[in-house]
Amino acid sequence: MRSLFADVRFRRLFAAQVVALAGTGLTTVALGLLAYDLAGERAALVLGSALTVKMVAYVLVGPVVGAIADRVPRRRLMLAANLVRAGVVLALPGVTALWQVFVLIGVLQVASATFTPVFQSVLPDIITDEQDYTRALSAAQLASSLETVLSPLLAAAALLVVGYSSLFVGTAVGFAVAAVLVAVTVVPPVAQRAPGGFGTRLLLGVRLFRAVPQLRGLLALNAVVATVGVISLVTTVNVVRDLLGGTDAEVGLLLAVSGAGTAVAAACTPWFARRAPMRTVMLAGAGVSLGAAAATVMLGLYPSWTVAVFAWALVGLGPGWIMVSTGRLLRVSAGPGQRPALFSAQFSLSHACWLLTYPLTGWLTVAVGLTGTWLVLAVLAVLGTGAAAALWPRTDADLIRHRHDDDVDHDHVARADRTARGWTHSHRLVVDERHPHGPVPA
Repeated sequence: MRSLFADVRFRRLFAAQVVALAGTGLTTVALGLLAYDLAGERAALVLGSALTVKMVAYVLVGPVVGAIADRVPRRRLMLAANLVRAGVVLALPGVTALWQVFVLIGVLQVASATFTPVFQSVLPDIITDEQDYTRALSAAQLASSLETVLSPLLAAAALLVVGYSSLFVGTAVGFAVAAVLVAVTVVPPVAQRAPGGFGTRLLLGVRLFRAVPQLRGLLALNAVVATVGVISLVTTVNVVRDLLGGTDAEVGLLLAVSGAGTAVAAACTPWFARRAPMRTVMLAGAGVSLGAAAATVMLGLYPSWTVAVFAWALVGLGPGWIMVSTGRLLRVSAGPGQRPALFSAQFSLSHACWLLTYPLTGWLTVAVGLTGTWLVLAVLAVLGTGAAAALWPRTDADLIRHRHDDDVDHDHVARADRTARGWTHSHRLVVDERHPHGPVPA
């Protein structure tokens, strides 16, 4: 870990992520309370709708970012995104109607949909050692987890002396500091550009997910993450205020419990990654997620703070376990030229799952109550876990027999078998300049 932080580029980008996440954590709490003020007991429906706007922006903007990230300087993209986010958050305290919330959240999330996949695609270019990259992913997820722990705690303390509108100011400060850190960081250009025009690059990442077996399994795991993770993001306010009779400050405390679970996942995953195949590690995270879904149903049947804390800890642990390993899977599945498109596709496709679970959870909470909502989500999590196990081959796709046409780099097929249709050989599947669209079956 010491060698990782010795790289000044990673250190600055990591610090930029941390301060931006701290501000985002304050906004998460403040936005929930703003929704409660504007809609009362229908806060879950309003918050779910606002977060749906966020997911629409993520799904639509992600592929566009992937198509231009290897053509436009990535530092410029990240800097502009942080400045836009700072400006939008400063306007949130002045809203007086729900439509204003939705518009501002939409602009804010377009900027976030630009920053996050670009940041993720930069990491493997500055951290080339695989073990250091695993540590970098763990550190990034740990930072995200600590944000969900420390920011709610900070928000809870601040709410004792100021109104929640002041939390938006803290968010703007975080984004402004992140912009400064990005501006002084040397971000390397993309080593290889993906071939083809804008339209071809726009859909490249999605085609890769369709072609690569382990990435198809990742799609199902994305659904598990969204199905379980939505529980804390949408229903916490109603759980604390209505089910448990708590206060605004206790909303932040329960969110912090979920963040603590994710922090534990981030800290432990590198240890497991060295001792088990990636498929085993990620499916184990799905198993913990199923336990989290079952615990929330128990909370609905037997409401208590003890059950709530246990359930929310698992809600953070299970999805966090999966998310920490996702970057490693993407890195080993693509070459440098395909990574911006692949990371952006993962960003877009994973948030497409959230686009479904956010409004579903908000609507179900109003229609059938918390217990019924959690039961439906538990069933969906079981289906997602089963699909992931079926779609991801047990061999971890280490050896894929495939063929190349005659115009392939002959150093790559030096030990391949020559056939009438080209060169045939087997190796671990990587989508790169030699396999730009996945394997061609032998």
